[in-house]
Formats: sequence, structure tokens, C-alpha cells
Amino acid sequence: MRHFVTALTALTLATPATPALAQTPAAPSEAVKLDTKRIDAMLAKMVADGRAAGVSALVWKDGREVHFAARGNADREANRPFARDTLVQIWSMTKPVTGVALMQLWEQGKFRLDDPLARYLPDFATMLVQDGTDAAGKPLWRPASRPITIRDVLRHTAGFAYGDGPSAAHKAFAAADPLNPQNDLAEFGRRLAKVPLLSEPGTEWHYSVAVDVQALLVERLSGMNFADYVQKHIFDPLKMRESAWHQPMDRLPRLAATYVKTDGNLTRQPDEATRRMNFPGTILTMGGAGIVAPIDDYMRFARMLLNGGELDGTRILKPATIRLMATDQLDPAIKEREWLMGKIEGGFGFDFAVRTARPSGPERNRGAVGEFFWDGAATTLFWVDPANDMAVVFFVQTVPFDGTLHTDIRKAVYGADYLGPKGD
Repeated sequence: MRHFVTALTALTLATPATPALAQTPAAPSEAVKLDTKRIDAMLAKMVADGRAAGVSALVWKDGREVHFAARGNADREANRPFARDTLVQIWSMTKPVTGVALMQLWEQGKFRLDDPLARYLPDFATMLVQDGTDAAGKPLWRPASRPITIRDVLRHTAGFAYGDGPSAAHKAFAAADPLNPQNDLAEFGRRLAKVPLLSEPGTEWHYSVAVDVQALLVERLSGMNFADYVQKHIFDPLKMRESAWHQPMDRLPRLAATYVKTDGNLTRQPDEATRRMNFPGTILTMGGAGIVAPIDDYMRFARMLLNGGELDGTRILKPATIRLMATDQLDPAIKEREWLMGKIEGGFGFDFAVRTARPSGPERNRGAVGEFFWDGAATTLFWVDPANDMAVVFFVQTVPFDGTLHTDIRKAVYGADYLGPKGD
């Protein structure tokens, strides 16, 4: 778990280390010209150049599936191909699922966005922030100037950490070990509430355990176990038949192995590390990670978002709630945003990054203004593009996070020169 949290805090989007496929230059266009051969070639290249053992991509556009492709192996040692029914660790692509669960309860009037978190989780009533150091260099602490709100928790402005790091608050987080797999969500919350914040609530964007706090809120507000709530109110209604945190052992042969890239070579991560959150022996159900799913299941979730909260006659959220979640919620005064701006020209909504401007240069991720998305520590990615009536899911199991794969799959879908419609 510590390895996972450390990896998350280090996520960045790098300039591609390998060139994109050669293409005939085209004039920037607002309309997507989907080229399935271009997508297939890019997936094959990802495997051939050693950035992934196996990959798959699924594209839904204009109300229908327009392309699925897979290349390489889910288990290289067993020569098992990456396939449509391959199960993968989606890591932080769990976060939007948790956000949808919490916003269902918001629609029911269970809380207001600007309510203090402590109204529902009293352990968070008095949070500390650092106030310099004493003569011996030890940190001094003072109460935060305002309470954490639920809005802060939804947009990563609460000030929580996500593992060890350079500050005294980071060190306190590591010592408290709230994400220990043997903690349940209640114990996670008790430990986290004793950890000082990295910054005053509402002042900085720090990717954090905030979504695990959202999961704890779902438990408190619904009176249900978090995983059971998601099963009943999201997975079952959407017919996401194999998505789960805690998987039955008979599905184990279909789980993709995770490969660690070191010095240009991929080596298999020990299986116990890949499986530790999903099979017997783990107690913690994280809101921020842990779902294992096949690509078709996750596309059903993405299609629901694309369709304004409804799929096949089943409504999960109201259209206005989806728009709220997919709208940039960061005040312009919030300048500290860690690595977020390396991913996109835009900001952050509720558990989604949100594009508010066109790509600013040829090395930037292609996409259309209005898209919203998130990714995972093993480099999985999905995005919803309302301007083009399109959703894309990209599965891979490469660590550490490799942003070049995201840059390239987007170029393959959109074309290297795509800019999309102009923003405001």
C-alpha cells in the first residue's frame, strides 16, 4: 500500500519519450475524424517499443461502439493475450465511481456541498496546519482557519496528504498509516483526522485521500457498507457485472499482471502486490482505488456519464449533477495544483479533471473543451467528450505511471493536430 500511495503522489505527465506514428499533417479541425487503423497501429507500437506488455482500447461514439482493439499480453509469462474480458486494476479510476455514489446522496438532500465535513464526521472538527517551527526546528501547529467542507473533499482542496513526503504533515500521515489494508473505513477516518493538513482548506489543490473520505461519508450517510452501496446503486443498475473491490478467486486467472518499467525494461510485479486489495485478507475498501473491472464494464459507467447520468433507461444521476461534477470547481486564486496542469489545459471538478481550453502545444494531450476524465496509477485512462458524443476507455498495467501512453492514445483517437472547439 505504501508503494501505491507513493506512486500516486509522483504521478506526472511527461513529454512523450518516443515519437508518435508518422502522419500526413492536417489542418486543425473541430470534428473528430476517427481512424481505427491509426488506433490499432498505436496500440501495437506501445507494446513493440516496450512501454506496455498489453493494452486495449474501447471507443463509443454517436450512440454506438465504433472500435475495440487489444494488443500484447495480459500475462506475458503465461503468453495470455490482453483480451476483452481481461480484468485490470483500475486504481484511481475508482475515484469517479465513489464521487457518483456520494453525489447520489447529495441529490437525496443528505448533505449540502458547503457543509462542514465535521457535521457528519465529527473526528474532523479540529484540523491543524503548520505554523512555522520552534527554535529546535520542530514544527509548530495551529488550528486551521476554517473547517473542511464537503466541496473541499470533492475537489481535492481539503489539505489532506496521500503518503509520505517532504513536510512535517506528510511525515505525520506516514506515521498514522491510515491506508493500511487492515483498517476499515472507520479506522481510516479516525487515523486521518489526527494528521495535520498540508495547507489551509480551500487554498491549494493536493491529490489526496479525500476520495477515501468520500467513501466514509457514503457509509455514514447511507447506513450501508461502502462496497455494498456501490454494488446496489451503481454496479447492479448499470449491469457492471464483474466490477468489484473484492473479487472471487475463480476470476483470478483473468486478472492482468502488472509490469514495472525500469531502465527501459518491463519486469513483472509480484502477484501478491497486484492482488493485495482484491482478494481474501484485505479489509479496507478504498474510495480512491481498488476496483477491478473488465473494459466493457467501465465503458458502461463512462456511457452513463456521457448520457447525462442515464443508461438503458436506468438513471444514476440527474443531468445537472453530471454537469456540476464536470465543471471546473477550482478558484483562479488556487495556484498550487501539483502536477494537475501537466495533464490538461483546465482544472478539476468533482473527482474529474476538466478541460477548459484547447491543447496549447503539439506535445500536449489532444482533446475537446468540455471533456472530463481521470486515470490510474497503472496508467489506465478514460475520458468523456460531450462535444464529440464520445467516450474512450484505455486499459494497460504499466507502473510507474507513463503519461506518454496517454498522449499517444489521444493522438491516435483524435489525430495529432486536433484542437477541438474553442473554449470561452
